Amino acid sequence: MHPEEMSTVHTAITEESATDMQAKPATDHRQKKSALEQAGGVKGMVYSALPALTFVLANSARGLKFAIIASVALALALTVERLVRKEPLAPAFGGLFGVAIAAGIAWWTGSARDYFVIGIWASLAGAIVFIASVLVRKPLAGLIWNSATGKGDAWRADKYSRLYYDIATLVLAAIFAARFAVQQYLYQADEVGSLGVAKILMGYPLLAVGLLVVAWAVRASNKRLKAIGLLPAERG
Repeated sequence: MHPEEMSTVHTAITEESATDMQAKPATDHRQKKSALEQAGGVKGMVYSALPALTFVLANSARGLKFAIIASVALALALTVERLVRKEPLAPAFGGLFGVAIAAGIAWWTGSARDYFVIGIWASLAGAIVFIASVLVRKPLAGLIWNSATGKGDAWRADKYSRLYYDIATLVLAAIFAARFAVQQYLYQADEVGSLGVAKILMGYPLLAVGLLVVAWAVRASNKRLKAIGLLPAERG
């Protein structure tokens, strides 16, 4: 999985679970972030799409070497801009790292389509890891929640909570599996332009859908655990 996406998933689950686990006084009018905001918002989606879009356009106009230089330079500029604005470091450096690795592989092989190869196989790896975590009864959505909040393993003692997190984890697995299937087909067909489009459309927009399901799982599990006494109920 892309480092920036892993950071986004971790942050989203942390915020959902931490918010739901805390008692909220009546005077608290703060709104929880939407799935879109947790995925970086419109700005985050644009930032994640720009290097790939720049690579495809530059490759078509000026060739591979120019495309590599342009995409890395843009990713570096976007990272600096994020740091100046004091945004979280993990997404900023995760995005730059991903672009640098992709550009390095394309430079080494001399093939424009190889700019996308690491992301394609990372998607397959992500799908396998998510599915495996469900098969061993340790769904990653629940494990990340537990790690982020330090609330213990109460959810694992309740079959319904495990089911909620199984569903959320499998949805994330399906997203990464779909990315792999579509982009691997385009890679084999050497459709560089279509690969860029697929990478953008199947990136953060699809991840935002997955985070909606994760948010549902966190809330449903917390509600269930409070109802059966495995978590303390909220105070009025």
